[in-house]
Amino acid sequence: MRLVPTPLGPAGVHRDDPDGDPRGTLVLGHGAGGGVTSADLTAVTAAAAAAGWRVLRVEQPWRVAGRRIAPAPPRLDTAWTAVLAALRPELSGPLVLGGRSAGARVACRTAAGAGADGVLALAFPLHPPGRPERSRAHELAAAGVPLAVVQGGSDAHGHPAEVEAALTGVPGASVVAVPGDHALSRAPAAVAAAALTWLDELAAARLPR
Repeated sequence: MRLVPTPLGPAGVHRDDPDGDPRGTLVLGHGAGGGVTSADLTAVTAAAAAAGWRVLRVEQPWRVAGRRIAPAPPRLDTAWTAVLAALRPELSGPLVLGGRSAGARVACRTAAGAGADGVLALAFPLHPPGRPERSRAHELAAAGVPLAVVQGGSDAHGHPAEVEAALTGVPGASVVAVPGDHALSRAPAAVAAAALTWLDELAAARLPR
């Protein structure tokens, strides 16, 4: 892990490179309850790197410092944006921002400002469990770029059908349902396969015609 300075303290960056020149760069953030070694992030990282993508997993400063509670969303965005700025020379090819849960929210909120070409959201927390009236659909719509949401079929933070309904009218957005709950630990291979299919489609759409 390499440390990158941010206004909130050092963040950690784990870099996985493909064998040859990268097809693009995938930057992934973690959730509020864990780090970058979760089953879904690990599976997506391995699959994407094997398929030719450079993958950068970002450990937020609060995790690097050993704290147990994540800061407020604006502070997460501040640290994330600082890391992206520091990594800019390494962001070759199409740039996809993503992550799981809280990390997916950060990616959606910052994609437009970072000049991203797409967002990969794993287990997007559409609402707190049992509180559908507290929807975060506006964050999905704010991405402003092609967006893929990979959602567990029994996710209490929003079932795939709920996420699909929230994306009605959002251009370039899609939802893929996979087995499991919010942790996405039941079928990480299915998560990785869904992510890779979308990444391939995104890269193909950007090829000169």
